Amino acid sequence: MTYCLLLLSVVAVTAAVPVPRLLTRAKWPEREPVVALWVWQCLVATVLLCCLAALALGAAAVFGTVRAQLFAPAPPAVTAAYDLSHASPWTTVLTVLLACGAAWTTAMLARELVEARRRRAGARAHLRDRAPDLPAGLPEGRGPLLVLEEEYPDAWWMPGSPPQLIVTTGALQRLTDHQLDAVLTHERGHARARHDWLLHLSAALAAGFPRVPLFAHFCEQTHRLVELSADDTASRRCGHLTTALALIELNQHRGVLSCSSSHRLLGERVDRLLEPPPRLGRRHRALTTAAASLVPLVPLLITFAPGLTALP
Repeated sequence: MTYCLLLLSVVAVTAAVPVPRLLTRAKWPEREPVVALWVWQCLVATVLLCCLAALALGAAAVFGTVRAQLFAPAPPAVTAAYDLSHASPWTTVLTVLLACGAAWTTAMLARELVEARRRRAGARAHLRDRAPDLPAGLPEGRGPLLVLEEEYPDAWWMPGSPPQLIVTTGALQRLTDHQLDAVLTHERGHARARHDWLLHLSAALAAGFPRVPLFAHFCEQTHRLVELSADDTASRRCGHLTTALALIELNQHRGVLSCSSSHRLLGERVDRLLEPPPRLGRRHRALTTAAASLVPLVPLLITFAPGLTALP
């Protein structure tokens, strides 16, 4: 069991510290934001699985009740292969730390979900107050698209079931039909990919563990990559130039082309749409996705290796 815990710790530290720093310096995520999002999720899953597997093995070694429940269906040879008869002091300390980390992670995720639901309820109540009343005789449901009477040009999507697209009359007046189609396609890309869940997960992990490089970079890169992914969805339907012009028209009053840090992402998105980077080949994309998908299996292989070798 000592070797399993050591290997799990090495894999978790490797996936949490050096790999994210290398990934943030790479250029290919800008070309393939969807693949990059999948790679980041696989890294996060690897670290969480390492911690969960180490917690299970440590608890089985420290607490006899946990060991009896966890290895109840296994033959005696499997239990002997894990060498759970005695637990060293560092195993006890590690188990306590992992248990505290698991409880803290659960609390952060629960807080993020509660806060997201509260913000969403407040936003929907605000929209109900601002939305124009429907004529008598029409159904009360406002449908997937809601138009607000507002001079300020804006468009966004409201997560929910079903998700709702909101656009202001200022945006309708400023954008052409093709540009409006690009903006709505961009927002539908967010809704169909359920980017809100990914943003909640990354925000919760970053808030709970701000000093862990993986979670900090995961939150930062997720906000960037989901926008690039939605831009690609819009550009495939409406064209790169139309999507770029729609982005400029919709955000020109915010300083989309300025060099300030708050607007830098908008400028990068416009530059990327006007000069699309070369895409990865299908073979390269498939190999990258397959390799990333196999990474979370490493903690499981390390955890089950003693039991598999002990089976007749």
